[in-house]
Amino acid sequence: MSALPKIRVLDMTRVFAGPWAAQMLGDFGAEVVKIEQPGGGDDVRRMGFRKTGADGKPVGETSSFLAMNRNKRSIALDIAKPEGAALLRAMAAKADVFIENFKTGGLRKYGLDYASLAEVNPKLVYCSITGFGQSGPYAALPGYDPIFQAMSGLMSVTGVADGEPGAGPAVVGYSVSDINAGMYATVAILAALHHRDTVSGKGQHIDLALLDAQVAAHSHIAMNHLVSGRMPVRAGTASQINTPWQAFSTADRPLMVAVGNDRQFANLCQVLDVPADPRFATNPQRMANRDVLLPILQEAFRKRRAQEWMDALNAVGVSSGPINDFAAVAEDPQIRHREVFAQTPDGAPTIANPVRFSDTPVAYRRAPPALGQHTAEVLSEWLGTEAAESERLAQAGIVA
Repeated sequence: MSALPKIRVLDMTRVFAGPWAAQMLGDFGAEVVKIEQPGGGDDVRRMGFRKTGADGKPVGETSSFLAMNRNKRSIALDIAKPEGAALLRAMAAKADVFIENFKTGGLRKYGLDYASLAEVNPKLVYCSITGFGQSGPYAALPGYDPIFQAMSGLMSVTGVADGEPGAGPAVVGYSVSDINAGMYATVAILAALHHRDTVSGKGQHIDLALLDAQVAAHSHIAMNHLVSGRMPVRAGTASQINTPWQAFSTADRPLMVAVGNDRQFANLCQVLDVPADPRFATNPQRMANRDVLLPILQEAFRKRRAQEWMDALNAVGVSSGPINDFAAVAEDPQIRHREVFAQTPDGAPTIANPVRFSDTPVAYRRAPPALGQHTAEVLSEWLGTEAAESERLAQAGIVA
């Protein structure tokens, strides 16, 4: 049993944001068909790393493609050919969701824009994911994750603080703008489906921009500025609103410490054997006097190893943790217990969906597909296309 067993999704997206949203729906049980261009397919098939075979040569799909495309079937379909576009319109007439990330207005000439598809399927939920949205002065511009990290303000609060060695902005170490947009798209699609099925009986168009999504994801950091007028800054590992809330050097390796309230701070001082000081009694006082406080704490943390501090801090309810690389993440007992690293049916590694349903568990039914792996199968199931007709379409270059 799955959460979305009767939902059909056409995934006409490439790279990260759209494929991530479609994969989420697939994880929840939707039937997802990935529409790709014959010959090359999704650009992300050529991004990332491949597993090395016995002969030392790379084999299989790239790591980036594997990360975004499980629980899907792939058909290769040339929408530039009128018959190809007509096939996709016929599939859209039977779909619940259509996700695309073409340039604004780019699908109109093929009759695959929302207005055109809504005529043949008024119940269709159509999600457009673009860099800057369907309107505005930047609507026609291309863009990738680091551009949105820069333009959204994220890089202004990420990196080493001014005046410190190596000061300057930094890019977050993964495609955070894409993943945030994919998450927002998933939520929006589910909300639109619920509205269709419980209120209106109709689908609708979702206009989702990566820039909008990344600004929205700043949440409390952006709100700090809107409320106070104070400009958020780069602060390395430190919080802009709480202290101590940062990494400290210990006798062997860095340790991340997060103190969430005054009681926890008192417990921290007890563990560190740091005397109580009225200048640090409340978080606003600690923030005002952090230049005095942090060196005192740092001197204390250097006296013992990170694991010793973690054990002592956990015992008194103060949150702390190591700065792990991915080898350490894979060996972490909590990660192993939760089975965060899983496998697809072909035995390939995958990173588990973090949602744990009690009644409709996520299942990894399908490995990420090869380009056009399911073309004939999907056309037969969705449109009743017979084998001879699929062969004719392939010979004509309409499908592959």
